Amino acid sequence: MRCILGMDTSCYTTSIALVDLDGNILLSRQIPLEVEPGQRGLQQSKALFQHLHRLPHMASEVARVIDPKNELAAVCATCRPRPVEGSYMPVFMVSHLTGQAFANMLGIPYYAVSHQESHIQAGLYSAGGPCSQRFLAIHLSGGTSELLKVNDVGTGFEIEILGATQDLHAGQFVDRIGVAMGLQFPAGAHLEELARRGKDGYVTIPFSVKGLTISFSGPETHAQRLLDRGVDKADVAIAVYNCLVSTLERWILNAMDIPGTNVKDVLLVGGVASSAILRQKLVDRLRKRDESIRLYFADPLLSKDNAVGTALLGLKLYRRSRRGG
Repeated sequence: MRCILGMDTSCYTTSIALVDLDGNILLSRQIPLEVEPGQRGLQQSKALFQHLHRLPHMASEVARVIDPKNELAAVCATCRPRPVEGSYMPVFMVSHLTGQAFANMLGIPYYAVSHQESHIQAGLYSAGGPCSQRFLAIHLSGGTSELLKVNDVGTGFEIEILGATQDLHAGQFVDRIGVAMGLQFPAGAHLEELARRGKDGYVTIPFSVKGLTISFSGPETHAQRLLDRGVDKADVAIAVYNCLVSTLERWILNAMDIPGTNVKDVLLVGGVASSAILRQKLVDRLRKRDESIRLYFADPLLSKDNAVGTALLGLKLYRRSRRGG
């Protein structure tokens, strides 16, 4: 059995994955980085340090599944946030350089891809679509909030940013409110659990969408004021998700109004997009507005940072090399 090793070292997760040459997942591990209670994130240097200390354990996990010397066909790792010139973030140097070292030691091919492409590939794989070559994608996380026009070129993606946040990212909005409530960072799963106990619609948080530009600094300030007034945390939590849904609904509808867009398929990826509340509410809202819009959500586990998409992109690149393309 031959397989591809994928590696991703993002701002908050160390991830590895193995896929065989038929695209079956043999191993997928995502280990969140440790953040001290009360903190709203990690410095790049501290995240990089944690990644480095996890590498021996990750290598041992791979060795328990396969014999790397005889069964590893190629290594693929994320080397930058986005597939554009000048895109750089120190944490991705861990996966990039380690991946190169593994491949050089074993004498096998090494491929480098971007974190964003990996998210999109994992989304396509787990959502079962879109099947069209061109589609829209929304990448929502603690470090990215972008509306993208995507062209699938076979071994990767041509990506054009149509819209983005002008201040906070969606994940920062969630995490800041969650930490203010005393929840552990990252706060998404904890805030969603709290939101399920809230009175839906009891309080509202205004959303901000101007054309294809969104904003979460105003909603964060409003949510903080609700907490300062003593509004029940659960009621504020569900209001946060309603604000996110309203933002996405208007963002998507505005994108559909752009002349020449001509696409109705939207793939949603990133940690924030893994929320079950957000998914169901957004589907319900858009179904009432335009039934021709088709939403595709990555599997919740593969919506978050992962190396499965990285390994699958490596498989595509490996197949092309074998064909001599």
